[in-house]
Parts: sequence; C-alpha cells; structure tokens
Amino acid sequence: RTMANPLRSEVVRLYKNLLYLGREYPKGGDYFRDRLRAAFAKNKSVQEPEKIKELIARGEFVSRELEALYYLRKYRAMKQRYYDDK
Repeated sequence: RTMANPLRSEVVRLYKNLLYLGREYPKGGDYFRDRLRAAFAKNKSVQEPEKIKELIARGEFVSRELEALYYLRKYRAMKQRYYDDK
C-alpha cells in the first residue's frame, strides 16, 4: 500500500488534468468524463508501481494529444477568420 502512495498524487493530478481538458472535447464534456471515469475505474486495482507508471505515461500522452487537437482547432478557426474571406 505504501508503495503506491507517491504515485497516487500523480494519478489524481493526471485525472484532474484530463477532466479539465475534457471540457472542450468535440463529443461533449459529459461523454469524455464518463469514458475517463471508466478508464480509471478499470485500472483501479493495479498495484505494481511499474504498471502504474506505464498507465500514467499513457494518460499523459492522451492529454498531450488533446492539447494538440485543441490548438489545431483554435488555429484553424483563426485562419478561417482572417484568410477565407478573400
């Protein structure tokens, strides 16, 4: 139990970050939140620190992908606003 403790705060931080990013998700925040909750619940029983670190890395990858998606969407919207009216 004590082994997983230092990683627990990392998992909680990741969950909160993904939850925050999920508010802008194209299919809606509720859809994203439900999927996120299910994914975390599915791996709730994982005890090995290495496996937990692996799952955290996967979650961080997902959060970077979401950020990239949002930046791209914002960029496209700005580009359309300024260049498509010619």
